[in-house]
Amino acid sequence: MLFVVEPGCHPHGGRMHGLRLAAHGFLLHGCLILLCCAGPAHSAEEVSVEATRRDEALEVVCRALLDAPLEVVWQTLTDYSRLSEFIPGMRRSRLVERRGQVAVVEQTGEAGFLFLKFPIEVTIASTERPPHVLEARMLKGNLKRLEGVYRIEPQAGGKILLTWNGTIEALSMPPLLGELVMRSNIEDQFRGMVQEIDRREALRRARETEKKQ
Repeated sequence: MLFVVEPGCHPHGGRMHGLRLAAHGFLLHGCLILLCCAGPAHSAEEVSVEATRRDEALEVVCRALLDAPLEVVWQTLTDYSRLSEFIPGMRRSRLVERRGQVAVVEQTGEAGFLFLKFPIEVTIASTERPPHVLEARMLKGNLKRLEGVYRIEPQAGGKILLTWNGTIEALSMPPLLGELVMRSNIEDQFRGMVQEIDRREALRRARETEKKQ
């Protein structure tokens, strides 16, 4: 679920390259800060993030246990044209084409760490394998590499284990800085996705309760 990309301009005149996402998710896809007060909320402790350096790339695995049905999770991950409404740092996400199971999505935004900001512009091919797998691969953009997969796995008690496993490699950021920026932004985006799923599930339950009254 993620992006065409072109380099952006740094405020001081230097040309810089950044990252740019969407899903997914997801990929991963950055994320959602909208919570319905009546719904369950995931705390930071309930989201796990692991980052591993692979040569010049960063492999990130994010996991969360969700209290929401599979259909709500899937609909949220594939709501491409609304991702920018709940994914931190994403300014625009637009579904431009469908090729069978593949959705082509253009996304723009920025990745940041502390006071540093890097523009992101990408075009993502999101391959849908409902209802359990969503694969994302960058077609073009200002990243060297971006690919990943969301997995939706039913658990005991009606829970869902949502996992994002992705690999990202920036074009022009120093290794340590790039690693910090990418890990921070992927974690934020994943947490945002989890929060949006929670919000939508809370609204769904509230509507069901109203119908029964």
